[in-house]
Amino acid sequence: MNFRSDTVVLGQAQSLITDVRSRKTPQLFYLCRKKEQMAGKLYLIPNTLGSAETGHILPTEVAQMAVKLRYFIVEDLRTTRRYLRQLDRQMDIDGSHFFLLNKRTTPAQFSEYLKPLKAGHDIGIISEAGCPGVADPGAEVVRLAHQAGIQVVPMVGPSSILLAMMASGMNGQSFAFVGYIPIKKDERLKTIKHLENRSRNEHQSQIFIETPFRNNHLADDILKACSPQTRLCIACNLTLPDEYVVTKTIAQWQGNRPELHKKPTIFILQG
Repeated sequence: MNFRSDTVVLGQAQSLITDVRSRKTPQLFYLCRKKEQMAGKLYLIPNTLGSAETGHILPTEVAQMAVKLRYFIVEDLRTTRRYLRQLDRQMDIDGSHFFLLNKRTTPAQFSEYLKPLKAGHDIGIISEAGCPGVADPGAEVVRLAHQAGIQVVPMVGPSSILLAMMASGMNGQSFAFVGYIPIKKDERLKTIKHLENRSRNEHQSQIFIETPFRNNHLADDILKACSPQTRLCIACNLTLPDEYVVTKTIAQWQGNRPELHKKPTIFILQG
């Protein structure tokens, strides 16, 4: 065996391998990165809480991003088109694609809505009011996007839940949003009492909502079910000219409940 010649050959082979790696690895790395970057991003575009003006509610960057998109997942086509026109009257809305998201949307349709993302197109989810994904059907699309490895980008905008909590004067260190209260009266009274007890025992603010045309009924049941010393915040028409945010004890609210019919309202209890 010629150890010297074998050593030379081995050295040449190692040099060749190193050279190939140095030239090929960047290309392979670029191809892998390119493949990873092919998928679009899912942008969560906040809506107003009913205001006809957006300048004092939405950051300029959010509005600019929204009107650049050409694919949208929305709850209502007509109101979304009007909203986008508010953001930019020159936007090519007719050249945009809209997917409807509501209680009739099927699992198969959810998967269809993600196809533009997988093809490299960015998509925006727009709620009817406030931030998508919170008390909103858009949460299901966000869940599926995470499962598919799609980047989800939440954007800054008005949240009635946080605005009410900020202005309530209640415990902002520990609070829970429990969504909609049951419609049936006996179940609703039981739930209200449970939330009051929980807020007292855990020193945790309890936030909940109701369909606007049932607000007055819910407010009356709160006054009926809760103890006189329990505090109740009623936050109504947030960010609108007639915004109303007041916190009182149940005893102080008796006989002084405001008119809440068909007005978007947040209720917060603190026992």
